[in-house]
Amino acid sequence: MKLTIKKANEITGGLSNPSKMPCKGYNLPANECKTGAKLRKVNNSVCNGCYALKGNYIRFAKTIFPKMYKALDSIKNPQWVIAMSHLINNQTGKGIDSNYFRWHDSGDIQSIDHLRKIALICENTPTVKHWLPTREYKIVKDYLKKYGSFPKNLIVRLSAHMVNDKAPNINGLNTSTVGYDNGFNCIASKQNNQCLDCRACWDNKVKNVNYKLH
Repeated sequence: MKLTIKKANEITGGLSNPSKMPCKGYNLPANECKTGAKLRKVNNSVCNGCYALKGNYIRFAKTIFPKMYKALDSIKNPQWVIAMSHLINNQTGKGIDSNYFRWHDSGDIQSIDHLRKIALICENTPTVKHWLPTREYKIVKDYLKKYGSFPKNLIVRLSAHMVNDKAPNINGLNTSTVGYDNGFNCIASKQNNQCLDCRACWDNKVKNVNYKLH
């Protein structure tokens, strides 16, 4: 049976439409972040006052959160990889740049198995550049130990835990920081909190992207 967009949405919970991004994304509940849940209790951490637990995420909680939990549960579905690949290869919508994709505008990777599935999706979508920010350093280390490397079209950015601090150096992977003025400073705040034509986060040559605190 041919996989339709409708069926792929039913399997995965569907893609997200982050207002800042030029492309589609995929979000999971921030409450289920492994490291982030701990950091939310730490003063001056990037996760303290998590943006995914306020604003529109709370305003539309009755519709957003059930969808996020469905997405989280869907990762266990044996058809998840093929369904996500199908949706990403067929991104549509006004202003959507289908050459790019953002992983986890809310939430984070859950396990090595989850990260491996994301890598397989990237392999299935070779014309799309994927950006995956994460604070799950151990999962990344264990993945690299087991599989060696990530697909070339997947930019994994290790996100710093603390404001005004750098992210760790793990196998020379790209990084992102908040308030740590080193590398490329995100310009979204100067253009109505939108990426517009900027693609620095997806660019492997941009080693560190520094953001303002949300």
